[in-house]
Amino acid sequence: MTRQEYEALLKRQEYLTTERRQEVAQNLQTARGFGDLSENAEYDDAKNEQAILEAEIAQNDVKLNNARIIDESDIDESKVHIGSLVTVFDRTYDEKLTYSIVGSAGNDPLSNKVSQESPIGAALLGKEIGDIVLVETPGGQVELEVLDITVDKN
Repeated sequence: MTRQEYEALLKRQEYLTTERRQEVAQNLQTARGFGDLSENAEYDDAKNEQAILEAEIAQNDVKLNNARIIDESDIDESKVHIGSLVTVFDRTYDEKLTYSIVGSAGNDPLSNKVSQESPIGAALLGKEIGDIVLVETPGGQVELEVLDITVDKN
């Protein structure tokens, strides 16, 4: 993952383990005050919220502990890698698009940040300027031509 992805995940983890954990604990405490726990929907909701929170914290711990930070200075701009900013021409829809190839933690398709595990990200990895790839997307097959590759500074 990129340095920015790592730092964003670290910041999210800190929020979850401090502020969010306290909020959930308070919700659980409040729900306990509503009476018999066996028939207390608020308590059940609070316990579910706590389980979801703890699962996300555990998942983030694994990601952070196993993270490999991509050094931007080591990125070969002649090929698409994680950390690349790739400009493509979509021959199917006749439009020019720019994608930032990110690790799975930074995936944000609405901002054109695509994970190396997504159909487009996986198809572009290792490609060079001039290469043409066919990608099966949820919207159907698209044909992309790689026009430019740079290091994503964001």
